[in-house]
Amino acid sequence: MELVPLMTLRAEANPPVHTGNEAGRGRYIADCVGGSFRGPRLSGTLLRSGGDWLLLDALGNGHVDGRLTLRTADGCHIYMQYLGIARANAKVSAALAEGREPAYGDMYYVVQPRFETSDARYAWVNGIVSIAEGRLVPGAAEYSIFEARP
Repeated sequence: MELVPLMTLRAEANPPVHTGNEAGRGRYIADCVGGSFRGPRLSGTLLRSGGDWLLLDALGNGHVDGRLTLRTADGCHIYMQYLGIARANAKVSAALAEGREPAYGDMYYVVQPRFETSDARYAWVNGIVSIAEGRLVPGAAEYSIFEARP
């Protein structure tokens, strides 16, 4: 299998709202307020819709459940949903507290995006499998997304 770069996506978000319980566990909801994506075949902006519904379990695993609406540079709308796991750590927390951007790989943050559109120009996204590595940056999450090809 080959992983081919699809795009880099940056989703800007409001600070998360915590709806959980003791010790920081529970649900964190962050609304998407914009962003952009760029790649060899896809580029554009994110609509102010969707967000991330992260469930933090007792072991510190963040179960990512994200949904975004992409608008390509030529006006196509693509729905993107992604599920995965994110585990923050002291290194990432310290960088964010200082306003720095942690690097990819500073934490375990892997999601599996899937795409949906009825626009014939981008119908190919309906039939791909993708995987992404994420990173937290001040005010946003960023994903390096790859298409899996046989």
